[in-house]
Amino acid sequence: MKTNTKVALATTGGLILVVIAVIVVLLAQAQQSRPTAESDPMTGIASATRGDSHILDNAGDGAVTVVEFLDFECEACAAAYPVVEELRQEFSGQVTFVLRYFPLPGHFNSTNAAVAVEAAAQQGELEAMYKQMFATQSEWGEAQQSQAPLFRKFAEDLGLDLAQYDAAVADPATTARVESDFKDGVALGVNSTPTFFVNDQIVELRSFGDLRTAIDAELSR
Repeated sequence: MKTNTKVALATTGGLILVVIAVIVVLLAQAQQSRPTAESDPMTGIASATRGDSHILDNAGDGAVTVVEFLDFECEACAAAYPVVEELRQEFSGQVTFVLRYFPLPGHFNSTNAAVAVEAAAQQGELEAMYKQMFATQSEWGEAQQSQAPLFRKFAEDLGLDLAQYDAAVADPATTARVESDFKDGVALGVNSTPTFFVNDQIVELRSFGDLRTAIDAELSR
């Protein structure tokens, strides 16, 4: 009986160790799969930009940086667009403005639009396609069928090499580039659009005036 009890205890103990080991492995895998944003090597604070982030205006080293995570099909982003354009003019040479993709899953063509803009960016026409998307959003937003042919027409109107554009749109790396921005946004706590960061600090928007206030505060430091 004593021998049987020892065997049972040893078996139970072994099973517990196996279960603990499995839990540790699963937790490690979950941690590895969790999206993470790059951090500033000096401050350790998660950065709202990466080395390949798209810059609309570059004010140089040390400038205040405004990052917008946006969805081209989002009506609130379309409403923010003229405000951002005004701020770009007002703070030209003082503030760096960065565009990052955050296509919301509930918008049928948001990813198509982001991929089209990214394909245009590969030919040096990021800003032109970015502006075209917001200028025409009322024509294609909320459509429940692919607007990729319309976006290709935009590319043609901009004088892009269509063979190169088509190849970029079909290239999984282009979609992956869009998804990379989205994952960074999730890691930074972005859950709606537009979401703005000023010098890596998220801006709580009650009105678009809050964005100007945040910029002014950083410029006065």
